[in-house]
Amino acid sequence: MTNSLIFFDIPSDDPDAAGRFYAEVFGWEDDPRLGGRYHRMVPGGMFKNPDGSDSEIGNLHMGIGDVANMRPHPAPEGIEPRGPATGGRGPRIWILIGDDDTPERILGKAEELGATVLWRNHYWAEFNGLNHCFVDPWGNHIMLWGKAGKPPVIPADYTRE
Repeated sequence: MTNSLIFFDIPSDDPDAAGRFYAEVFGWEDDPRLGGRYHRMVPGGMFKNPDGSDSEIGNLHMGIGDVANMRPHPAPEGIEPRGPATGGRGPRIWILIGDDDTPERILGKAEELGATVLWRNHYWAEFNGLNHCFVDPWGNHIMLWGKAGKPPVIPADYTRE
């Protein structure tokens, strides 16, 4: 396969705090690198085969980079901008809610740690998902995705689109 997504980085002005945040909210391993200026978040596990068994493909990793000097970059001092994005729409990062977790727990923990919940309980028919969204303390939009099932089971209190 060509042009495969292998991982992505999100910006933070405090990678150590962001690493702790994502470890507590999602239960991921926080792997600090470069003296804490970069953190690799390791969700663990493997992508599943259609029969539910583990495939040989590990789940994608996420990086957290220090906005003061996102690495790698050819110039040791990095380049502008050196602050988190604010005031506009940035990328949205989609997280599939594990079968052993709930959106209520994730959103509650995220809020407790300084996130802002944008919405809860919305069904998107286009991709048959139950979704929720929060903005982390660094301005990154995190979309939670729950499986609605076949046929979809949509709770009565969910908005629909």
